[in-house]
Parts: sequence; structure tokens; C-alpha cells
Amino acid sequence: MILYDYFRSSAGYRVRIALELKGLKVERRPVNLLRGEHRAPAYLATNPQGLAPVLELDDGAVITQSLAIIFYLEKLQPGPALLPEDPVLAAKTLSVALTIACDTHPLNNPRVVNYLRDELHTPDAGLDEWRRHWILEGGLEAVENMIDPAPFCFGSSPTLADICLIPQLYSARRFETPRDGFPRILAAEAACLKLEAFRAAHPFNQVDAE
Repeated sequence: MILYDYFRSSAGYRVRIALELKGLKVERRPVNLLRGEHRAPAYLATNPQGLAPVLELDDGAVITQSLAIIFYLEKLQPGPALLPEDPVLAAKTLSVALTIACDTHPLNNPRVVNYLRDELHTPDAGLDEWRRHWILEGGLEAVENMIDPAPFCFGSSPTLADICLIPQLYSARRFETPRDGFPRILAAEAACLKLEAFRAAHPFNQVDAE
């Protein structure tokens, strides 16, 4: 399998965590989003959205979107499970993952921020405020009240919720987003960062880190 991603991409970070937790090995091919490599014709032929990550299977099949890739990995390698067996707890786990991956992260995606800067002429200070606002509003503020660390977001082992939360916290720190008042989130983060899988997937530990 080949994983196309960018070291600082939150979506790619999620997939790397899932791969590490499941002990799955892939060939990694960096795609530098800042240099526009995701807009190259060859890459667009693989993923018409021009987004990362992309997982290319050994038979040439292509899977896009981080949660879809993780869904595939869960089917490929069921253990350790990334969703709790209890259906209610599984649904709550998915709710947190979707809150981050669908409602919070996309608003800070480079293509959104680039449009604000290049087309709407938003100044840098305004861009920073935009990022911090949406990381908090309906994002971390909501997740803090959705999880119940024991010690992870939902129980004694990391789930899809943790896989989505840790990259979002990395982004929060990058953009100097206040993290006071989130004891549950920080407790879950502390539990995750004790695991080698989360440390190995960190952006700074990737071959294309800058």
C-alpha cells in the first residue's frame, strides 16, 4: 500500500496514527501542499479533489478521505478495534470524530484559508483569528463536554475519537489557540502521547518534516 500525505496535514496525521496502532506498514509518498504538488495533473488523476491523504492499494484501487481510509484499515485489520463494541459508545465516538473531521478541521483547511487571503484579501491577523475561532467554536469547546476520559476519550484504549483529537490539538498549538479549561481533552491527550503509535505518527517524526 502507498500513502500519499503531507507531514503537517491533520487528515494525514489521523491515518498515520491508525496505521501505527494497527501495526500496518505502507510506503509513504509525501505530497507538499504548500508547493502545490496536490494540484499536479498526475496527482489529480489519483485524487480529483486534489486533497491529501490518499491510500493506494496493492491492486491499484484508491481510497480518499481520512475517515474512509481508516474505515478500510479497520476492516483490513480489525484489531485493535478503533470503535467500542457498545453501540451507543461507538456512536458517541463517531460523533466526536465527525465533529473534528467534518465541522472543525475543514474550516482551517489550506484551500479555505488561501481563499480568504487571496480572494477576499483577509489580513494575516484576521486569518489567525479565523483559525482560532473555529478550532474553539463548536470544536474543542464541544468535544470537552462530549468525552469522558478513562484514560482515553472513551475507555481504556484509544479510539477513532482520540485519533481525530490529537491532530486537532497539534493544529491548536500551531495557531496559538487557548487550551485552558479543557481538562478532559488534555487528560486524553496525555494518555495518547504515552503510546509509541501516536509519537511515531507526529508530524515532526515524518521524513518530509520541515
